[in-house]
Amino acid sequence: MKIPLSRIAHARSGDKGDTSNIGVIAFDPRHYPVLAREVTSKRVKQFFGEMVKGQVERYELPNLGALNFLLHDALGGGGTLSLRIDAQGKTLGAALLRLEIEVSESELAS
Repeated sequence: MKIPLSRIAHARSGDKGDTSNIGVIAFDPRHYPVLAREVTSKRVKQFFGEMVKGQVERYELPNLGALNFLLHDALGGGGTLSLRIDAQGKTLGAALLRLEIEVSESELAS
């Protein structure tokens, strides 16, 4: 079944220059394998589309039940240069939680 990522995880985001950083953390460590399988660099890049001009890097933190993403060239130049409303990328984590992921009923129950 498809569910929004927000059902099993929360997120925090910020910036360093023109790179947005998004941490996605499972509410329950047992759901980390679902995150690792479903929330890939490719899917994150596709989700944000033209907004992310550069590459998306993913770092796995299994001991924390989390993934960390760096979205390069994603903030229109960054906080001091961008004319975007969210030049620091503070809302990108919340936006990513709308990503629909595939999960089985047994994975949700575990």
